[in-house]
Amino acid sequence: MTETSQQAPTAKNGTSVPVAERRTSVPVAERRQRMPAAERRELVLEAAMTDFAIGGLAGTSTEDVARRAGISQPYLFRLFPTKKALFIALIERCFQRVKDTFTDAAADLTGDEALGAMADAYEQLLEDRTLLQLQMQCYAACHDPEVRDATRAGFKGLWELAERLTGLPFQTVVDFFAIGMLMNVAAAMDLPAVDERWTSWCPKDIEPTD
Repeated sequence: MTETSQQAPTAKNGTSVPVAERRTSVPVAERRQRMPAAERRELVLEAAMTDFAIGGLAGTSTEDVARRAGISQPYLFRLFPTKKALFIALIERCFQRVKDTFTDAAADLTGDEALGAMADAYEQLLEDRTLLQLQMQCYAACHDPEVRDATRAGFKGLWELAERLTGLPFQTVVDFFAIGMLMNVAAAMDLPAVDERWTSWCPKDIEPTD
């Protein structure tokens, strides 16, 4: 039965109560609490990280993301017009978190001290397995031109930040990122748990978390 087909309630004087007034007469505690779009967008990104970290761009369902975020799928597409747009927003979020980690770690340090602090902080960041897997999914989806552009931009931002924070030579920054990518692969395979000679270079205190 629709709202217009229901019998309208009457006031004490016998006249019908206007629809607008009927709606506002519902106790505040019973009304649906509306979350600002910006806050809802952050909630969706948090929910989507887990799904995209596992399924990637191709294997993730926006229906599952919407369900995890507690919203409808149509509302999800009001916040992010396409699944790819949502994924690209996650790429930007992923790289921004690493940038924030580097910036906080370097603080007022420069040179090798800054680079060492950044390396230590990144090693700790690898304990967040969802973030690690999402990074891997970013690179895996670079067959898509838009995803590739977003991933390139994110990586470029990290590179330029490392150069600016440390002031070290170009080749030193190359080596830093080369080791960083090696650490990504090691963490993805959980090499710290492998006690063999070929993994002896890998720090053994990294414990993957979900």
